[in-house]
Amino acid sequence: MVKIRSSLKLTDLKWLNLFEVAYVDRTGLNRSWQVVSRAKEPKCITKNFAVPDAVVIVPLHAAENKIVITREYRIPLADFEYGFPAGLIDAGETIEQASRRELKEETGLEITRFNGISPSLYSSAGMSDESVVMVYVECDGNPSNARNTGSEFIEVELLSPSQAARLCENPILKFDAKAWLVLSGFAKYGHL
Repeated sequence: MVKIRSSLKLTDLKWLNLFEVAYVDRTGLNRSWQVVSRAKEPKCITKNFAVPDAVVIVPLHAAENKIVITREYRIPLADFEYGFPAGLIDAGETIEQASRRELKEETGLEITRFNGISPSLYSSAGMSDESVVMVYVECDGNPSNARNTGSEFIEVELLSPSQAARLCENPILKFDAKAWLVLSGFAKYGHL
């Protein structure tokens, strides 16, 4: 069995930090692993896995019967990435409150119904303890990016299943992994 012993904070930044985590492997050897975390200490030390870091909203525009996606410029990719509206959960905020706020900020749309919330999910567990919940909603309104902050460049698109299929088949485009999986299922089955 692996035993995690301690962590050493290597950076002191606002949104994300790097830690060196000391552990004993299953053969008894002392080892270390670098972990990126949004928390003051990595979750492998605090064991605070109950509260997710962020929401990923999967919206279906009820009046249009189309899935809502974002095309957002991402600095690490030096390009646009297709994904879903998403954002960090503020202190004291519920998943539902964060979802309403983020959807409105990034797309101008209003949630009319919550259809499901996933458990906490981890997309890069080899390097980060960041967790998200997928929040499936119905929404209404007119898409707008007027509430985007100065550091955000987000375009909003509403897609039919056939439009989603065309995007998913384009090997040049960059996708968030979760978004590609949901979009490809929407393209194949015509619903969420």
